[in-house]
Amino acid sequence: MKHAARLFVPALVGAVLVLGSLHAQSTAPSISLALTGDSIITRPISVFREPAFTRLVDLVRGADAAFTNLEMLFHDYEPYAMSESGGTYMRAEPALVKELVWAGFDMVSRANNHTGDYGALGMTLTTRYVAEAGLVQAGVGQSLAEAREAKFLETPKGRVALISVASTFPDHSRAGRTRGDMPARPGLNPLRFTTTYVVTRERFEQLRRTLEDINGRPPAAGDSLNFFGRRFVVGPEPGLRTEPNRTDLDEIAAVVRNASRQADLTLVTIHAHEGHLDRLVPAQYLGTFARAMVDAGADLFVGHGPHVLRGIEIYKGKPLMYSLGDFIFQNETLLRLPSENYEPYALGSDAHVADFNDRRYDHDRSGFPADRLIWEAVVAVPRFEGRTLQELALHPITLGFGQGRTVRGRPMLAEGELAGKIVSDVERLSKPFGTTITTRDGVGYVHIP
Repeated sequence: MKHAARLFVPALVGAVLVLGSLHAQSTAPSISLALTGDSIITRPISVFREPAFTRLVDLVRGADAAFTNLEMLFHDYEPYAMSESGGTYMRAEPALVKELVWAGFDMVSRANNHTGDYGALGMTLTTRYVAEAGLVQAGVGQSLAEAREAKFLETPKGRVALISVASTFPDHSRAGRTRGDMPARPGLNPLRFTTTYVVTRERFEQLRRTLEDINGRPPAAGDSLNFFGRRFVVGPEPGLRTEPNRTDLDEIAAVVRNASRQADLTLVTIHAHEGHLDRLVPAQYLGTFARAMVDAGADLFVGHGPHVLRGIEIYKGKPLMYSLGDFIFQNETLLRLPSENYEPYALGSDAHVADFNDRRYDHDRSGFPADRLIWEAVVAVPRFEGRTLQELALHPITLGFGQGRTVRGRPMLAEGELAGKIVSDVERLSKPFGTTITTRDGVGYVHIP
């Protein structure tokens, strides 16, 4: 009997532990997120009532946490414009940040190519207005350490960490360190990368001779050379290689490792324009970086910046969404622009924003207005139980391709044939990653291995 009891007690304890484990798994908090791409907001959106728009707002509000990339600065023109920007100089009325709160957003990334359009003061004023509106923001700071920091959103379902990074930016926007003898440089959280061009031996020797003809000094012997700031190496086939800066990657990974132990879910987001030979395909360094973030503890990875959709990869059960496209794209209705925007188009002091738009886009015949893919995107809605991804839904949206300047740029849920086309685009772009997407009732659902 004693022997039987010794067998019975461990078996009973084991059964209790198994049942307890199953109970813990079944009662793990379920949390949903609404994730979007770039938001360039220059006009109120809360005044509109179309059903396709209000249902989209309800979708964002219905999530336990909602995120967008804030590609906008808020100030009253106190700061001056920098001599170099991320393109169009982005600025809107400070009150407009509350429109994002109205739409249901809780978190915004701040690291992008427009962070420094109006210098450190423009960045700092934006930080103040965003904080006053109650949004969690990450990706900028008064030093590199602060810009790298994770920020945290408290929800009834759990604590969410946000780490915001940019790989596309004017260099003056990059935050710096201090050695204690002078202030650090305010700015964004950078991920730098290197680009290497692979060429055949024949092409390489042609470059070598050209370089010698230009400066009269033959390059050093070997299979690599720098040609006007670009690195070329010999390879069997022409190609392009990009690699993340190891110091930046390691420092950001350390932040993620810390955040993942301080939060229930950890979101890493990056603003990256760069593609691999094609704007629809993420550059190689992005994949390397995204997977390294998951290895460090990230639960999901969101890309934005190219203003088009890119594919989705599932890595170790975690979603890597390389670009969700645009959410709000009102970049044509800015109030003012500095002379640096007008000068490349030979527009004088009597020109205004409408003249700039007409010249830049050839009266909507080129550039963003003429590019259908710019105006098609998705809102991704992942649902987690604990840290386990249970579902990833992709809700297609349209920003009004072909509509007038005062209309396009505001999102609505796509329907019918257009909805199917958008989901089909994401499915096609995701296939190279081994990702399968099915469509039900106009919504895409990513297969979770």
